[in-house]
Amino acid sequence: MKGTRGHVHLEQGTQVSPSSCCFMPAVLCLQTVVDDWLETYKQDRETGFLELVNFIIRSCGCRGMVTLKMFRHLQNSEIIQQLTEKFEEDSAEYPLSLGTQPWRRFRAAFCELVAAVVRRCQYSVVYDEFLMDALISLLTGLSDSQVRAFRHTSTLAAMKLMTALVNVALGVSLHQENNQRQYETERSKGPGRRATDKLEALREKHRELQEQQEEIENMMNAIFKGIFVHRYRDVVPEIRAICMEELGTWMKSYTASFLTDGYLKYIGWTLHDKQREVRLQCVKALQGLYCHRDTAAHMELFTSRFKTRMVSMVLDKEPDVAVEVVKLLTLMLENTEEVLTEEDCQNVYPVVYVSSRVLASAAGLFLYRRLLDPQREAGREPSRDGDNRIFFRLLLAFFIESELHEHAAYLVDSLWDCAGPRLRDWETISALLLEESPTKGLADRQEKALVEILAASVVQAAEGQPPVGRSLAKKPSARERKAQAEERIRLTHCLIPALPQLLAKFSADAEKAAPLLEVLRCFDLSIYCTGRLEKHLELVLGQLQEVVEKHTGQAVLEAASRALHALCNPELALHGRGDLVRSRLADQLADKFHQEVTELLQASSLDEEEVYSMAATLKRISILFNAHDLTPWQLFKPCTQLLQRALDTGEVPPQVVVPAITCLHFHILWELSRLPSTDVPQEQLQSLKTRVTSFCSLCQSCLSDVDAGIREQVRRGWGDMEGVSGQVLRPSLCPQAFMVLSDLLLVFGPQLPRDGREALAPLVLLPDAGLQSQLAAFLMDHVFHHACSHEELLAMGTSPLRIPEVSPGMPVPPLSPPVSTEDSENHIEELHQRRVLLAGFCKLIIYGVLELSAASDVFKHYAKVGGTQEACPASPATAWGHQALSPPPQFYSDYGDIIKETLNCTRQIDRQEWARTLLLSLQQLMTELLLQQGPEIRTAEAFLEIRDLARRFSLLFSLQQLRNRPALLSMHKEGIQFAFQEPPGPGLPPLNLPFLEVLSEFSPRLLRPDKALLLAYLEKMHQEQRWLAPQDVPWPSLVTYRNSLQPQEEGGSVNSRSTAPRPPPGSAAKRPRIDAPSEHPDSSPWPSSRLPSPALTSTMLRGGPRPPLTWPPTRDPGSDPGLLQSSSLSHRRSGVNRLSLMVEEEEEEMMIEEESSEEDTPEQDRTLLAPEDQLRDLFDSTILGIEDPSPHRTSERGTLAAQSSSVPVYCCYKSKSGGDWLPGPCCLAMVNK
Repeated sequence: MKGTRGHVHLEQGTQVSPSSCCFMPAVLCLQTVVDDWLETYKQDRETGFLELVNFIIRSCGCRGMVTLKMFRHLQNSEIIQQLTEKFEEDSAEYPLSLGTQPWRRFRAAFCELVAAVVRRCQYSVVYDEFLMDALISLLTGLSDSQVRAFRHTSTLAAMKLMTALVNVALGVSLHQENNQRQYETERSKGPGRRATDKLEALREKHRELQEQQEEIENMMNAIFKGIFVHRYRDVVPEIRAICMEELGTWMKSYTASFLTDGYLKYIGWTLHDKQREVRLQCVKALQGLYCHRDTAAHMELFTSRFKTRMVSMVLDKEPDVAVEVVKLLTLMLENTEEVLTEEDCQNVYPVVYVSSRVLASAAGLFLYRRLLDPQREAGREPSRDGDNRIFFRLLLAFFIESELHEHAAYLVDSLWDCAGPRLRDWETISALLLEESPTKGLADRQEKALVEILAASVVQAAEGQPPVGRSLAKKPSARERKAQAEERIRLTHCLIPALPQLLAKFSADAEKAAPLLEVLRCFDLSIYCTGRLEKHLELVLGQLQEVVEKHTGQAVLEAASRALHALCNPELALHGRGDLVRSRLADQLADKFHQEVTELLQASSLDEEEVYSMAATLKRISILFNAHDLTPWQLFKPCTQLLQRALDTGEVPPQVVVPAITCLHFHILWELSRLPSTDVPQEQLQSLKTRVTSFCSLCQSCLSDVDAGIREQVRRGWGDMEGVSGQVLRPSLCPQAFMVLSDLLLVFGPQLPRDGREALAPLVLLPDAGLQSQLAAFLMDHVFHHACSHEELLAMGTSPLRIPEVSPGMPVPPLSPPVSTEDSENHIEELHQRRVLLAGFCKLIIYGVLELSAASDVFKHYAKVGGTQEACPASPATAWGHQALSPPPQFYSDYGDIIKETLNCTRQIDRQEWARTLLLSLQQLMTELLLQQGPEIRTAEAFLEIRDLARRFSLLFSLQQLRNRPALLSMHKEGIQFAFQEPPGPGLPPLNLPFLEVLSEFSPRLLRPDKALLLAYLEKMHQEQRWLAPQDVPWPSLVTYRNSLQPQEEGGSVNSRSTAPRPPPGSAAKRPRIDAPSEHPDSSPWPSSRLPSPALTSTMLRGGPRPPLTWPPTRDPGSDPGLLQSSSLSHRRSGVNRLSLMVEEEEEEMMIEEESSEEDTPEQDRTLLAPEDQLRDLFDSTILGIEDPSPHRTSERGTLAAQSSSVPVYCCYKSKSGGDWLPGPCCLAMVNK
């Protein structure tokens, strides 16, 4: 059957299309079809049976059919063999493998048809000792077939047949119980009233029912032992999932027979399956058993045996499986008695903070049922106020004592679905916060936590958006949006009177005042006017002004600025009162600042108190400047004077200069936003341009001319200054100047006069060459150099020892030495700042402010490890009893996502220049390595890392080869020219000649004619320069590159193999799948070498001997020359690097697959075989062990798709002796294009 073009044949000469099959219950009237078939069967049971069998065969996608002669004279195995030979499949698809809507409906109709046949025949035909016996026998043979379509379809039919027989057996069991009850009632009557004939009839009926029960049980045993026991560990995950799903149905329906340890063990074993859908069906089956107390009571032994596994599956890598596991544990919590211990529950509690909202909500329900439900022990009706007080105290105890997370918003979001009404009890929360009783009141930590919970609940109710990092499962409906608006009005009415009291009580504490000010932004502020609540507005504005005057903390000042901005909205009727408070604050701060600047400029020395006062004032102004236009207060000139004084003398400390730079930045942005799009006065343009130019010059001076002591102070942690509220001010002068400068260059970049703003063209600011080099140098010093400084790691309080990664379920290795929470937070904060610096620089490149070649300094760090080991000096750590490890800088893990996005964006700008930039990055690394280590670099670890980087770059050329063709050609040409430079002496190879090995990593991406052109150009360059190597000592780098360009004949190999070290074989295992061009093969200017892919759907090995296994393996014609590597590198590279290369390859391929919308190649299943298993069924369940039912023989590294020819390829396997990786024969990988 060919995909969706096939048809399913119900009987000979009749075809039913997929669309009609899927509507059989509604259109063809399934019951009528079954009745008609039953009449045919009663007239001639062989004909009727063959009609049913052929329908199942055609449902497999097979065009063959079972004739009456075959049925009478052949065994089932012979029939299946003939059907296999006549399968005539021309694709990997069959009806059950198709996921389109018509075929999904066909699957449902197919299952319903099997069940309807059994229901219709349950009173007579089922027991005729022909239909069910023959059908079960045939399905058993098909389920053990080598053809996946037969195995999959027959297993589904058998499992549905078993489910229908279970229902029949359940009905017979009920009839037996009724018959036994009638018999006992009749026999209990007196001798005169007892009916002997009735008793005899009841006994006869009992014998008949007992015989039927035995027959049904024999049928079920035949299906279970003949099909289920083998298929539940099948290599196909869908088949295993079908078995687990139906087994759960049997247990739930007929608990008397199936709810035993003999059947439960299969679910327990399969909980360890590696495939998501199988584990999911196991968990859902268990949910159906634990949802009732009576069935849960029979599972004590199973629970004790597999409880540990079920609890550990909370951390399943598949979120949907983890969600169902948490729901299962919730059912166990509700319907079993003390099965889950406190230790088990402790594994579930942290899940409320995960990023998946569905999983977090499921864990929130578990937490609520276990700890937070006030009614979990008492059965009384809830008392709203009393119960909610208990709920909030329990919630506070969990949030504080667990110490799992410091952000209450995630906990509130997790509990929103199950405890939303309690969390929206604003009156109870306000009352708890305002209580002054020493016995009933809350402690300081409890008050802080409850304020955060209040703010998070208000934001959740008003905005309906989950916290950062969580996404909504679905968009809210119109009804939900209406309810959300009503809830916002209700919370506004409830909290408007309470908010001034709360601010009055907690305004002195910045950590409590900031969340309360966030609550104000969620109000429906128009109610202040419509509800005649102006007095509460006046109180809030007074408290807000007091908070700004009292605190210097970043978070509380930003919250106050945002709240004041909301109150100053011109659309509000009472916005004038907010404007008045804003003006009052601005006047006070501006006057104070002008006075302090005048004193500072005139003073010969700076007092510590004066410095702190000015720093606090400037910080308040800079934060207010972010949301409010303070340009009328003329702050630009004094800030400029202050910054100029700092650059001239170096006496002004960074904690004063940093907010001054921020104020100047916002001042310029506000001036730009006030300019009209057209008819702009030239005076304003000239004034703004002068200010922008002067400010950018000052920022540029901050990058280079700042006193060396200050720069060192900035790099080492800066001078901390304790604030009034205990906040620590951490100024960062150089990074702040860099960020501001990059933002201004972006805002005033070439795109400024576009979109109808041509009048602003005079304001365009383009950096000169000096500024560009200065920005790049700053980036190297503060972003890429920072990570490899061991002393700086110690200065930051961060241990130079890396914590090893631990997989779920593995024991945690000992740590050495531990890192404190504060040190870890500082490290994360500084890493975030460096990422911001890098992102700012990359934006300048993407938007055309900087030349594309400037990205070479960024691209050359696109590797797992940046720099060499020697770049990070280590110091002994004898106090911990461990040798101090000095990790190289992990640039890829820290900045890989930013660099990857920059690579993708710049590629869309100019592919030619982008390719030159990649080449420039490699050339820079090569030159640096030659300067450090001399000409002998081919065996150096750093040179291998350059080759790895080139390989990663080459993956970006995998798609759209015709579009990449000019860029690749110019890259190779310029690379050859770079390699053939002046040699150190006569007869010696050029110093840059090893660069040809780096360039060879891009050769697999070349088209065949281009390889020939480049090979000719290479020979021409070699001959022109007359640098000939001695005849007996060839230059290995030249040989390597020449071999990478050699044309390959079909069925042959390249002329000579590379002798240079190459990356491990596993790192290139997937290249053929992503090397195919996205364009149509006919668009190529030369004849295609792609052979037609043979049709291979079944798992049988077709004719033709396998090629002999050779070592070392020769290259397959037409395949990627990068597939086969020598093993020389494996002796020089550790196993960790080998595995890391595999991870890199996966990440790059995932990125490339996401970018491509043109390539959609269905891959078939491939399995690695040992030589002795070559003639066995590739998907036979006996290959798998019971403890590992997943398809572990299908290696992801060995999953190769033949591209340019249909010849065998090689993959790698680990030798039994534990030695190096060896080549192993891989099954044919065919892809139907």
